Amino acid sequence: MEAAVQQLRINYKTLEDFQAFREVGIQELSMKEELEADMIENNSKSPFYGIYIGDRLIARMCLYELGTNQDFYFDPPQPFLELWKLEVLQPYRGRGYGEVLVQHAKTFGQPVKTNARQGSDDFWIKMGFSPVYYDAERDRGENPYVWYPENVEPQN
Repeated sequence: MEAAVQQLRINYKTLEDFQAFREVGIQELSMKEELEADMIENNSKSPFYGIYIGDRLIARMCLYELGTNQDFYFDPPQPFLELWKLEVLQPYRGRGYGEVLVQHAKTFGQPVKTNARQGSDDFWIKMGFSPVYYDAERDRGENPYVWYPENVEPQN
């Protein structure tokens, strides 16, 4: 399988492409509102990445760059990428497109944090991520997993 990850443009064509994801019933993963906000703010650096087959967007994710002050996950605290809303359209699932997107996120060379959806723990472990266990003081109702680049080792 050859799949190229593209940084998605913030425009109405991308918004139309996102409509297909909403139609498959994954309302909580819709990026429509975020895209509209970025268009309004004229944010030229898109946090959205996707894979197309022909002219159809079949897989997508969102990567946000966050700073040390937003780090509740890494030790020591450091800038990191937060991977959100990884989704592959139903007919294309199980073909490795989600893995391609996660591997792309890793190419930025920064630690990556994601919040695993229910039932996806095995996927994140397979991708080299580790669960973050909270103490009661830090619990934010999340199921976070983190990945460290090879040159950055977690401190225990």
